[in-house]
Amino acid sequence: MIPILLFAALTIHLGPMGPEAPAREPQIAANSSLVALAFGAGKAIYFSASHDGGKTFAPPVKVAEAGIIPLSRHRGPRIALAGTAIVITAVAGNRPEEGVHAHGLPSDGDLLAWRSVDGGKTWSREKAINDVAGSATEGLHGLASDGKGTLFAVWLDKRGGKGTKLYSARSTDGGITWSRNVVVYQSPDGTICECCHPSAAIDAAGEVVVMWRNCLGGARDMYLATSRDGVTFSKPQKLGNGTWHLNACPMDGGGLAVSSSHILTAWRRETNVFLAEPGKPERQVGAGKDVALALSGSRTYVAWVDGSKVEVWIDGKTEQLSGSGAFPSLSALPGGGALAAWEENGTIQIRRLP
Repeated sequence: MIPILLFAALTIHLGPMGPEAPAREPQIAANSSLVALAFGAGKAIYFSASHDGGKTFAPPVKVAEAGIIPLSRHRGPRIALAGTAIVITAVAGNRPEEGVHAHGLPSDGDLLAWRSVDGGKTWSREKAINDVAGSATEGLHGLASDGKGTLFAVWLDKRGGKGTKLYSARSTDGGITWSRNVVVYQSPDGTICECCHPSAAIDAAGEVVVMWRNCLGGARDMYLATSRDGVTFSKPQKLGNGTWHLNACPMDGGGLAVSSSHILTAWRRETNVFLAEPGKPERQVGAGKDVALALSGSRTYVAWVDGSKVEVWIDGKTEQLSGSGAFPSLSALPGGGALAAWEENGTIQIRRLP
């Protein structure tokens, strides 16, 4: 099927990329000259660019393909802008996992990075970020950039075969090379939450911020740590005053954003959606799951899914974006406002928010 490129009712539609390739798991990054979109479809990763602040997008370009690219429950690609480079990361492999908890994942999954220096027209060969082969099989990760040349990746790692740990790596040359892997956090109970994606951000001073869902004493709460060098991390700090005792993984990691003045997080506990700053009580903003967050100027944007509805909260006001969508993502626009993207009936929907 030919990709669709429309602008109607303030919403852009991309995909599907073929009869058996619905467009999945969109992610957006933006700077003053480019809005970059990554998503997955079938066994491939795609990229599309906008040069007018997200009003229109070019036809998608295939970045890479593999035998297995996980595209469920926040397992899709991530994208970041680092100076003149566009960098996309995703977990890919070729051998299917076996067993009751296989989830269609690759048993040989590695976290890979691709980069483009010509605006996304062509892409480099993949570069493995995890330095122990097959340790990133869960497919859940986060990617952050300082907008210049520094990138930071964080992911769920299974090396050693004794629980899931949180690992990271840094690039200071726009994704050409990556550092040795560093343990961000290892739960004293043996594992962090096994199927919730972590998030990462880099603030204006270059400090790295990481958020993940922990597993301590039967509680699946959100935690945060910071680092000035991307190697040594602060003592983990629990977010919010409440707790969620759950003997399962909710597969929902939340959103993280930084500004010049503060760190803000958004996440789900049970059926509620909360905003929280580190060290402060959480604030409920809605009900649902699959939470995303963006800060743009003085405005705060939170998106989530309630049933089949995609909703967005903007400074206290909630609006419905879709009646049949899933897995929203948000990105701030440098000139103000934000872009929301989500899955809907095999397509990627994109809407500019005020």
